[in-house]
This record gives sequence, structure tokens and C-alpha cells, in this order.
Amino acid sequence: MKLDILAFGAHPDDVELGCGATVAKEVSLGKKVGIVDLTRGELGTRGSAELRAIEAENSAKILGVASRENLGFADGFFVNDRAHQLKIIEMVRKYRPEIVLCNAVEDRHIDHGKGSKLVSDSCYLSGLVKIQTSLDGEAQNPWRPKVVYHYIQWKNLTPDFVVDVSGFIEKKVQAIKAFSSQFYDPNSKEPETPITSKNFFESVDYRARDLGRLIGVSHAEGFTVERLLGVNELGDIL
Repeated sequence: MKLDILAFGAHPDDVELGCGATVAKEVSLGKKVGIVDLTRGELGTRGSAELRAIEAENSAKILGVASRENLGFADGFFVNDRAHQLKIIEMVRKYRPEIVLCNAVEDRHIDHGKGSKLVSDSCYLSGLVKIQTSLDGEAQNPWRPKVVYHYIQWKNLTPDFVVDVSGFIEKKVQAIKAFSSQFYDPNSKEPETPITSKNFFESVDYRARDLGRLIGVSHAEGFTVERLLGVNELGDIL
């Protein structure tokens, strides 16, 4: 199945938190979008890998994505080496996306920066003819996405561009809340984390509102790029 957009996240819920509204908007526009989680999030303070797998499927249904896979890399300990790159290459060649979205280039969680670089490097390597991969016993053809965009996560990095996601922020919040083990629950007896406070969801909305304010819309999500952006005409800019 060919996808228009393939979004990678180091952990289940990274895509939702970083660009969930953008994913929901693209799906509404008829784009085929998929998600690949690198790890099962087994080192998370709350919940379990098994529970997060269920939550990830529930979130995928809310967003309306065409597929969601988990590569089962070691949470906290995966590295950017040949073995991991080949697994990413298999996914890129399987889905042949035009656009890849992935983790922030730097962030509080070490997996985010590692995942960002791993996916970016793998997207380049995926286009090399002499790297041979196979899936389900069939040889794969080379494929390199047109662009790789990095969504913004915990740190307030300055975006290179923002996407108008007005009308889709509620869908993003619903998708995040599908990971109920990870966020605010007044009845939970598990340890508190930086994302379990009651006002965390307010910060999600605030960031989107603030980026939206800067371009004159209700809500927006920001991304950083690896190369110059081009437009067909000046009128393409909001």
C-alpha cells in the first residue's frame, strides 16, 4: 500500500503529541497516512508496553490513519546503526511515502533526537540502489521520500514552517487521550511525570493557539526542515 505521508515516532504517542492535528487534517483531505512507532514505550513510568499497544490502536482509529506498525526497538537503548536503519528502510520502501514526518531534532527525551536522526539517515539510504532489502520474501525497490519534516515536541524549538490545523485540535486531544495510561488521571496511583499534570492538555492547546496567532489562524503545528522550502508562487504563503 502506497502512502502519501508516513509519520515515525520513537514512542507510541509521539506522533499524536507532535503532529496529531496535522495528521488528522491530512486524512480529512483524502491523504493516506501511516504511523510507525519505533519502540513499545516499555520504559515509560506509567502503564505497560501491552497497554500502550492497545492505546496506540485506539488512537490510530481516532486519527483515521491507514496503517500503524511498531518496530519493537529497545526503548531508551536503540541506536542509529545498520541493523536499525535497515528496518526503517524496509518501512519506507514498503509504504513509499512522498513525505516523512519524524521526531524533533533535539528534545528532553534522548530517544527523540536519536529517532529523528535514525529516520532521516534511513530515508536517504532507502534511495540507494545497492542497498538490498526484502519484505515477506520479496525484494524491495529503492524509494526516497521527497521531504523529511521534523515535528516539535517538549522543547519550544523555532519552527521553519507551521501548518494551519484550525478545527483539528480537538481530534488531536482525543487521540492523545486514547493513551489514558500516560496522562492525567485523578484516580491513578502511579508516579507523576511531566505529562500527567492536569494542565498538560492546556499546554497542548496553548502551543497550537500561540503558533496559530503568529500566522493569523486559530491553531497551528510547527515543523523544522532539512532543506530549503520552495513555493510555486508568493500567494501560496498564508
